[in-house]
Amino acid sequence: MNEALAAGQQWRADTYAKNARFVADLGQPVVEWLAPVAGERVLDLGCGDGALTEKLVALGCRVVGVDAAPDMVGAAKARGLDARVMSGTQLLFADEFDAVFSNAVLHWIKDADAVIAGVAQSLRKGGRFVGEFGGFGNVVACRTALRAVMLARGVDPAPLDPWYFPTADAYAARLAKGGFRVDRIELIHRPTLLPTGLAGWIETFGAAFLSALPAGERAAAVAEAERLLAPLLRDEQGRWFADYVRLRFAAAKP
Repeated sequence: MNEALAAGQQWRADTYAKNARFVADLGQPVVEWLAPVAGERVLDLGCGDGALTEKLVALGCRVVGVDAAPDMVGAAKARGLDARVMSGTQLLFADEFDAVFSNAVLHWIKDADAVIAGVAQSLRKGGRFVGEFGGFGNVVACRTALRAVMLARGVDPAPLDPWYFPTADAYAARLAKGGFRVDRIELIHRPTLLPTGLAGWIETFGAAFLSALPAGERAAAVAEAERLLAPLLRDEQGRWFADYVRLRFAAAKP
């Protein structure tokens, strides 16, 4: 799903399905921005377990999914999809696709310029690049709590932080520098219900921080993050919500 594999972030299809199915379930708006046409050849950049890729195929697109996580690619293949293990910064395509689609992946890849260059290379002239990922302010409370928990244990969190959350202006400038025409880009505030609570979210998305701690100390660190965030992110019914801010964009290769 991302480039964070070497930084302590591990991706397992079963854990993701349990704790983070909402990622694909909430991806329909960006599919609508893509406006896929039957017969188009589409690259799903960061396809994960293929839940959204499957929807594009159902709409009649000819889709290739790529992801850096072998276990996720295996799950996508189990759905009968054309999925391949490939880094988002090292795409191996040239003038092949009518569109490149990406959901909830690009915030894991700090070398945004390399991704944009690879997408431009992969697209045919006039092709579309449409996606959504974490934007400026995304999970700022969760991120701050994880950093505080690590600092309290004498660990510098800066090198562990795996995320890239740009402003709309900053990402639009990167797209333009990479040769794209930006047709639409916006930040969307979207508080998101966490089906397995904050602990499940940290297990899935915060593993890069926890990997710096001995295994026996991780549960206490998660519990401390929960204590810090409960007044902000847990409602009267005990439900946890993450403070998501999404950056959604549509661009084209002239």
